[in-house]
Amino acid sequence: MSVLTREEAQSLIEEVLEVYPEESKKDRLKHLTVNDPSITQSKKCITSNRKSLPGVMTIRGCAYAGSKGVVWGPIKDMIHISHGPVGCGQYSRAGRRNYYVGYTGVNAFGTMNFTSDFQERDVVFGGDKKLEKIVHECEALFPLMKGMSVQSECPIGLIGDDIEAVARKTSAAINKPVIPVRCEGFRGVSQSLGHHIANDAIRDWVLENRKDKMRETGPYDVAVIGDYNIGGDAWASRILLEEMGLNVVAQWSGDGTLAEMENTPAVKLNLIHCYRSMNYISRHMEAKYGIPWMEYNFFGPTKIAESLRKIAEQFDDKIKEGAEKVIAKYTPIMEGIIGKYRPRLEGKKVMLYVGGLRPRHVIGAYEDLGMEVVGTGYEFGHNDDYDRTIKEMGDSTLIYDDVTGYEFEKFVEKVQPDLVGSGIKEKYIFQKMGIPFRQMHSWDYSGPYHGYDGFAIFARDMDMTINNPCWDSFKAPWK
Repeated sequence: MSVLTREEAQSLIEEVLEVYPEESKKDRLKHLTVNDPSITQSKKCITSNRKSLPGVMTIRGCAYAGSKGVVWGPIKDMIHISHGPVGCGQYSRAGRRNYYVGYTGVNAFGTMNFTSDFQERDVVFGGDKKLEKIVHECEALFPLMKGMSVQSECPIGLIGDDIEAVARKTSAAINKPVIPVRCEGFRGVSQSLGHHIANDAIRDWVLENRKDKMRETGPYDVAVIGDYNIGGDAWASRILLEEMGLNVVAQWSGDGTLAEMENTPAVKLNLIHCYRSMNYISRHMEAKYGIPWMEYNFFGPTKIAESLRKIAEQFDDKIKEGAEKVIAKYTPIMEGIIGKYRPRLEGKKVMLYVGGLRPRHVIGAYEDLGMEVVGTGYEFGHNDDYDRTIKEMGDSTLIYDDVTGYEFEKFVEKVQPDLVGSGIKEKYIFQKMGIPFRQMHSWDYSGPYHGYDGFAIFARDMDMTINNPCWDSFKAPWK
């Protein structure tokens, strides 16, 4: 049950928007709504994936962030060149805690920053020759790397460098894939287009690499797509799939390799965790190679069990029995965790504002602990994300798209949640307001949160945050 009635929630939205000029108020009103679970299509109540209003404090990223920071960056055995000024590469380096196994600088490069460090002369005379030189230098310095991607920053698109030609020439010279990605930050309205561009680059430059020498497909081969291994999430998920009898051939892209991506067109089923960032390539593989795909949710024991059974339905009795054994094995452990933490968290209210899948996927994990999500929203969601979210949220709860810093603060002040879960840019604002906060992009240096192992850490972290005695020293705005 929401803390507000439908009328109170609608009145709150109108009150918060009152400070805007009329035109801005009219625009922002389309992005805020009071949830009605009976609605089947979110386009009837909320607008998404539109350009942010100039002057408001949006929390979005850019297309480069979506491509390099999310999709390509975690592929560990490739070198990803941030092609442009040094800042974009440096500030996107290792921030998402995409864990990997390997020897950094030898056969893994996930936490390293490679940049063409554009200067004025490069803007004037072009950077193609510089890029070509960098590819050869990287090959000489890191001979065990399996390929390279060129992640374009804004100046590259503005001056019209032909990175595709450089990629083809250098790829032939070093006999390894060199993949150009036109993800200049100015493209699109948020990082979401960067995901799509990155997916298209995989489609055009990777999936056909082993066309005539593809491995033989096994009956239980699957690929995990859209798990970026934040704090070890993909590892905690993969062990459950393998315990139930599936063979995880590829893992995109956290702790993933170029070879795993190249082998994916031979799997039986693509399993997608982050629908927003990876649905494009999954739809392509379904159309071209006939590989079905399905979403799953490994946050919290209830959703994990639902997903394991749903995945098992795609296979024979052996896998179905395997799924039941996995659920039976972990259920008593999960009951112990819930028994420990639920009494300390029961009835607590949560407001979320995150990206990707989290605004809807983590709702079930909170509910397993007796908590309620009373407001949620996406930084860069599309309406198909909100279609899925409406069903997960309670009646008369708040849903907000690309919420501004001002709007989010005012909603929190009025709703008075016990916990806010959002990103690093919001963290210190709310903590200084005296409100328990959890960073839900990279798990506040903790994790994993996926899978049964992850739920134990999730429950501990929520308890540690909400019931920390430090909050007695702060005063929330409503107290």
